[in-house]
Amino acid sequence: MDEELIDSGDLSIARKSVLPGTGFFLPDTLEEDVEDEQAAAALEGAEVAVVADPDADGLACVALLREAYDDVRNVPEPDAADEDDESDGDEADTPIEATDAADAVDDADADAVAAGLAAEAVDPLEEPEPTPHEVALLPASPHDVEDALARVAEFGDEGIDLYVCDLAPDKYEYVEEELEAALETADRVSWYDHHQWNDEVAQSVRDAGVDLVVGDSDEECSADVVYRSLEYDFSPMYEELAAVTRDHDLWLREDPRSDDLADYAYWTDPAEYVEVVREYGVDLPEWVREFLAERREEKQALIDQALGRAEFREIGGYTVGVTYGRCSQNEVAEGMRERGADASVVVKPAGSASIRGTDEFDRCHEVAGKVNGGGHPKAAGCKPDIYDDMLDFATHWTSRGAVTKQVILDAFREVVADGSEDGDD
Repeated sequence: MDEELIDSGDLSIARKSVLPGTGFFLPDTLEEDVEDEQAAAALEGAEVAVVADPDADGLACVALLREAYDDVRNVPEPDAADEDDESDGDEADTPIEATDAADAVDDADADAVAAGLAAEAVDPLEEPEPTPHEVALLPASPHDVEDALARVAEFGDEGIDLYVCDLAPDKYEYVEEELEAALETADRVSWYDHHQWNDEVAQSVRDAGVDLVVGDSDEECSADVVYRSLEYDFSPMYEELAAVTRDHDLWLREDPRSDDLADYAYWTDPAEYVEVVREYGVDLPEWVREFLAERREEKQALIDQALGRAEFREIGGYTVGVTYGRCSQNEVAEGMRERGADASVVVKPAGSASIRGTDEFDRCHEVAGKVNGGGHPKAAGCKPDIYDDMLDFATHWTSRGAVTKQVILDAFREVVADGSEDGDD
């Protein structure tokens, strides 16, 4: 295939809005080979492995762990960052923005499903380079955390410390074998998170021998959990990093710097983000702010495209906004909320969707759970299992996600109906 057909860097905003990024079109086997090489390079000689969602929350966890282990700082030079800015910034096929607390699962975290997303600025075919870090980062989304665990078992040194951060499996059997293998390699395994965990899943993870700490998803982000769980006297800079990360991850929106952190984590390489916040904290340097200003112009244009497609449905007394497009789902959801939506659905070209709630509707994780996802009460994500071949995706793009929208709206109807029945009892 002509590479120009899948390279969306030069597309108009209107076309870029309806098509997935380059990473979506790479065969899974090719991506797996590249990820194996990257993991092997990162884990070579490492004393600690951190499997984390590469959003601002997960990467803040990595920054805290590297500080606690006195790991070397490798801060990028502004000139090098400028060269990286020339990349086309296509998003990879991340299942969901768990990738924001909210993409939780993007997008699902499951934001659980995600989302989690590989950073847009990363070349999916980039050759791995040896890392000097003793604390190695293995980015993962809630949908492929088991793959990262398997790589720790395969490429990690015997006796390595393993941390899993900002990720929550929907079912224990999804990670059972890989976690068992990782436990045989690692000397200790700690899992820090703040999402909604099924009690049986949590107990199974603990019974396997993992130190699992799950924070209150309404009060803490995963960085908060790591900050209070590690036996280390962090400087005030790291306390502030956790607080500002929480501001965005829980969608509090009280500190404008939290949007800078979230956007920078999304648009740059995860390794760069970690080292920059370790050096500068939440007050990002001027060269990063200039980079963000340039990227936000396109970001806003994509938001406008998605909001222009927004439709609203009345479901059991709730107004649900639904739209389609490659965009920042949180801002789009906020735009639909301002137009009267109690809950919002943003369907992505890659097939995933982000679901956002409000004080009026806080059962997003239940909706996502009915369509292959999960997350928080007010921020969840999913990727419905409805795509059998590329013709289904072609229909998805040309219909602007019509089938996916219908499946998720049906899930809303089920959840609302279940709630009504419970209320009648």
